[in-house]
Amino acid sequence: MRYRSTRGTGATLDFEQVTLTGLAPDGGLYVPEAWPQLSRAEIAALAGLSYVETAVRVMRPFVGGALSDDELRTLCTQAYGRFAHKAVTPLVQLDERHWLLELFHGPTLAFKDVALQLLGLLFERFLSDRDTHLTVIGATSGDTGSAAIDALAGRAKVDIFMLHPLGRVSDVQRRQMTTVKAPNVHNIAIEGTFDDAQALVKAMFADQGFAGRFTLSAVNSINWARLMAQIVYYFYAAVRLGAPERPVAFSVPTGNFGDVFAGYAAAKMGLPIAKLIVATNVNDIVARALSAGDYSAGEVTATAAPSMDIQVSSNFERLLFDLDAEAVPAQMAAFARDRAMQLTDVQRGGAGALFAGVRVDADEMALAMRWACEGSGQVIDPHTAIGLAAARATELPAEIPVVTLATAHPGKFRDAVERATGVRPALPSRVGSLFEREERYDVLPAELGAVTTYISERATPGA
Repeated sequence: MRYRSTRGTGATLDFEQVTLTGLAPDGGLYVPEAWPQLSRAEIAALAGLSYVETAVRVMRPFVGGALSDDELRTLCTQAYGRFAHKAVTPLVQLDERHWLLELFHGPTLAFKDVALQLLGLLFERFLSDRDTHLTVIGATSGDTGSAAIDALAGRAKVDIFMLHPLGRVSDVQRRQMTTVKAPNVHNIAIEGTFDDAQALVKAMFADQGFAGRFTLSAVNSINWARLMAQIVYYFYAAVRLGAPERPVAFSVPTGNFGDVFAGYAAAKMGLPIAKLIVATNVNDIVARALSAGDYSAGEVTATAAPSMDIQVSSNFERLLFDLDAEAVPAQMAAFARDRAMQLTDVQRGGAGALFAGVRVDADEMALAMRWACEGSGQVIDPHTAIGLAAARATELPAEIPVVTLATAHPGKFRDAVERATGVRPALPSRVGSLFEREERYDVLPAELGAVTTYISERATPGA
């Protein structure tokens, strides 16, 4: 398996190279040169398998010759052995057709753990054979930072610098990052939005004077290995609801489009997905792009679902490339210049066949939380509630089950959940004394020079 950039220039990479590289030098995102296929028989054979064995079979073609099946199985066993539920990503039934896929049983209580626990081990495995020190730079709207820090804290040959928007993540999200005392962990609070932080990360990769001094890599969903790991739970859930004989729909709370693009990849591999419901909050750039072809960024509005408070959805570029590759370089240049561009007719037609974009406001989010709590005793977080509200608003044939991805534990957003339901969810005991630990982070302006100076003074040169 080889990987190419969505911007169309530069060399193709193998799986090890693409994992360690993250963002392409031309500013694009890496995608497989071709989508591997699983036959109906191969999909049917996943029924009854453990999550680890499902992961090995789904990810095997993407890994190519970089890891043997036994090596991949060992890494998956280690990664998912830290999850609090033996099913890793269990399904929970809400009513006759709606289900939750619980993705928050990892160590930091969010779906990001599914990919980042594995990514941390992949970094360690690939670096063990190299005389290289990796500088990992990431931006987080809340959950990526804590999951990445947990996965990389204390690992040899890796430093991690995580940028989060000051005052725009929940207390739990922030403390899960800033109370980790490993010497290779550095937290930076940016005086701006997540989009500002994400733009700084991309600018650092593109700055040859800075990037040339270090071996940079990414843990955001711009890193292909992260998306690869997320494809697995679409297969895992669907076969338990009757796939491949029965199509399944998924509703995905969406900010940076990585999680839902993993569902698109599963569909391209042969999984019968009836619909991918793209659920946004009022920061609805993706919903507008899918419904009207208008990909234009506005101002970020702070909400009770901070991980979705995004107006620049990086992974949407991967979808546009897969639908109409020739148009992407000019589109991305237009967006960088004007913060606006239009989808081509080919892109709109291709996306419309599988995706439905749904915008959910604060009242609809709260109503979904109450519906789940009162109807089935399930307490859900604001992001999951946005996905559930979108799922219930989308018309589909009655025989198709609809799975909403439950992306975070409700205890990470206790105030918002309590306002909507009257129930104040507790944090699981495995989180420990989070609010008793000392925090450590530095506040910087959203300026490239300030951030590169900070990192340069603390990072280890690449080789």
